[in-house]
This record gives sequence, structure tokens and C-alpha cells, in this order.
Amino acid sequence: MVQGTTIDGLSPEKNEAKMALDEIIREGARQLLIKALNAEVQEYLNQAANQRDEAGHALAVRNGYGKERRVLAGAGELRIRAPRINDKRTDDNGERCRFTSQILPPYLRRTKNMEDFLPYLYLKGISTGDFSDTLSSLVGRDVHGLSAGTISRLKQVWEQEHDQWQQRDLSDKQYVYIWVDGIYCKVRLEQEKQCILVILGATPEGTKELVAVMDGYRESEESWLTVLRDLKSRGLTTLPSLAIGDGALGFWKALRKEWPTTREQRCWKHKICNVLDKMPQGIRGQAKAMLHDIYNAESRKSALKAYNRFCEVYRPKYAKAVACLEKDRDELLTFFDFPAEHWKHIRTTNPIESTFATVRLRTKRTRNCGSRTTIFTMVFKLVQVASRRWKRLRKRKLILKVIEGCEFKDGILVERKAA
Repeated sequence: MVQGTTIDGLSPEKNEAKMALDEIIREGARQLLIKALNAEVQEYLNQAANQRDEAGHALAVRNGYGKERRVLAGAGELRIRAPRINDKRTDDNGERCRFTSQILPPYLRRTKNMEDFLPYLYLKGISTGDFSDTLSSLVGRDVHGLSAGTISRLKQVWEQEHDQWQQRDLSDKQYVYIWVDGIYCKVRLEQEKQCILVILGATPEGTKELVAVMDGYRESEESWLTVLRDLKSRGLTTLPSLAIGDGALGFWKALRKEWPTTREQRCWKHKICNVLDKMPQGIRGQAKAMLHDIYNAESRKSALKAYNRFCEVYRPKYAKAVACLEKDRDELLTFFDFPAEHWKHIRTTNPIESTFATVRLRTKRTRNCGSRTTIFTMVFKLVQVASRRWKRLRKRKLILKVIEGCEFKDGILVERKAA
């Protein structure tokens, strides 16, 4: 350690200034919370002001303060004594009316943003052993309730949430687009990696949400059939208009059996990687640019022109790479039959890929997952965290047109002629 500096790398003077600033922020947050609680109490009393007993005394009055509570917030730990109310009124059932704060409910120990922040740190790769030190450096060292046991209890809650979610009713659900993929995670004490099959869907409102997370065997047809049939058994009877996924044959065979009317779109990100993998490193930059010309084209005609140019240039020397592109030609260009405003969403499986990257980080950090249950729970919670950053599909009116089965040509709605 350099003499005259702290563990954080700051001089003693700067460290003291930082601590003073942190204290000012915490005190400001505490005062704001107190003002909000007092305003909430006063509003409650105002609503009961006209209700009095026979002696003319108010039935609802302030009754001092409760015991000091420690609430963990983004600004650090806040020590609060919430105001109390003595309410002598009774409801229609003869029960005593009781004031319950909506701002600071009973037994709340962490604010909502901290409830989200705790799983976020764990799921992003912070091990339970490092969890307490990490949180303490962010919100203060004199904070309670940040032990590894906190995460252990949270994981139990997540498992319960996941089990309930897996059994939810889907009869009121409809998805216009779905994204599918699989992820492989190593389970301790097992030789083969665990395959998790994941489906995301876009609702008629344009929001993306998790549809399914299930166990699978190497993304086989039978595994995907199990997933699709499970969704159907729980009420998902309206089929999606389009499915987006990589070239894994198992899913597409299952889709054609169970959801035959759903169109197919191959993921361009996977396809480009597969094609370039069959070409030497020196020419991949040029080949990648030519592949981008295909899926970035403004029309199917322009895309086919760029496609043919790629095949003509590289077929003589790199026949395997061209064959990889040719075998899914029609499915790669399906997106031209859907609204242009949705193309950036439906050309790849990026919504799943970005989430899976976090899963891989978490499993690498923990040196593989402890059990299958842990894997499922982790994927479930990671998707929940990631979903807040997912972009909505633009132009909801166009989504409804897709659901209605309207025709699109090169991304433009084809107006039906009047009879």
C-alpha cells in the first residue's frame, strides 16, 4: 500500500470528504423519507377528520412514533422512526381500522430498488462469499443483512417463484413473435452439460416476455415437442405468426408438427457465424460485409441480388460455406414478409443471446452450477432482470395487422382492394 492512501486508493483527506458526502446523501434521503411519511399520515388523518366520538374528539389521531427501523436503500442504511396513528374507527365488519403505510410497509427492510439490486449482483457473477464485502463498499460498511445467508434465502424464494411460474395459466396469452434457443450449462458431478430450452414471446402490446424455460436433451425434436405441448396444455392455443431461432433441426421439426402455421425465420447472427467458421481468417472481414449486405437490404429483390453475388464469389473455393448459406435461403429472408419496423427484432435471437451471456458468466464464476434446480432458477431470474431493458416493438397497429394475417411486401403493408 502506498503511504498516505487508504484501501480505496484515496488520500486520507479525500477519503474523509467522500465519507462526509455519503453521510450528507444518506441524511438527505432520510429527511425526504420522513417528510413523505408525515405527509402520508396527514392525508390519512384529513380523510378521518369529520369522524368524531360523542365528546367531539377525533377518532383518528397521531400517536407518537414507532421503534427505530433500519431500511437499506440505494443511499445506504437509513434509520427511521415512522409516525403512528391511533384509529378508533371500525369498518363495515366491525373490525378496528388500522393505518398501514404504503411508503414504508411493516417489516420492510430493503427498498424495492435494493430488492432488485441484491439478485442483480449475485446473478451478474458476485459469489456469495464476496457478496457482503461488495454490498458494503457500495452502500456503507455499517449495514446489516448483507451476509451470504441473504442470498441463500433469496434463492429459496426464487425457486418458489419459478415453480409457480412454470404452472401458470396461459389461456389469456397470445404471442405474435417467439424467439427460441438453448443454452448448455455444466452441472456439478454430471458428465454431460445441462441443456435448457428457452422461449421468449412478443405480445400484441409489443412487449417481450419469457414464455418457457424447460429441461431438454441436446435441443432434440422430442425435447422441443415436450415444451410446445406443455404450453398448449396450459392454454396457449393461438399460434405465433413467426418463430425466430438458429438452425437446430430439432425445434423446426417440432414446430412443423405442433404449430404448422407458424412461419420460420433463421437467426442471421448464428448463420453468419456458421458461414464464416468455414472460411479462412484472412477473408472473413470481406465475407462478413457481403453477408450484412443481404440482411440489411431494403427489399427481397436486393437481398437476393446480394445473396447471389456472395455465392458466385465464394463458391469456387469455399463451397461448404456457401452450402451452409444456401440450405436456409428462404427461411433467412422470411422477415421481408413482416413490418419493416420489426426487422431489427426478428432477424436474430439477440433478446435470448444477451441474457444467455449473463448465464454463462454466472456459471463460470461459480465453476458450474450446483444442481438443475439452480440452473432453472438462475435463468428465470436473469431473464426477469434483463427484461427491463428489452425494447418494445414499434407500431402496435402493425402488430395487430400481423395477427390479423395482413400481407406485407418488403416490410410495407399491402392495402387490400375494396370488393
